[in-house]
Amino acid sequence: MTDSAPRTAALADVRAERARQDELWGEQNHVDGTGMKRHQEALEATRDITDRSAEVGTLTWAEILSEEVAEALAEHDPVKLRAELIQVAAVAVAWVEAIDRRTNGRR
Repeated sequence: MTDSAPRTAALADVRAERARQDELWGEQNHVDGTGMKRHQEALEATRDITDRSAEVGTLTWAEILSEEVAEALAEHDPVKLRAELIQVAAVAVAWVEAIDRRTNGRR
């Protein structure tokens, strides 16, 4: 079992940032703007980079998150898009947790 403190801290920071955004801009209701051909092309290119890095053992958090974002942008179905965005958020939180472990939780 892993220590839940880094995750709790990361999620608390995300919650605080969302509150700050709502305070600044209020509720936002934009069109998704996803599922376009250029997004699919970008996803393919991003996957190639991520796959190559994984093969040679140089995969980075930046590449992992980039691929997750590219997958979300390529999705047009709102239910699938939501699932992809949850994956984006989860990878971002995992990256924050890794940073917190490296820096002993300094913010």
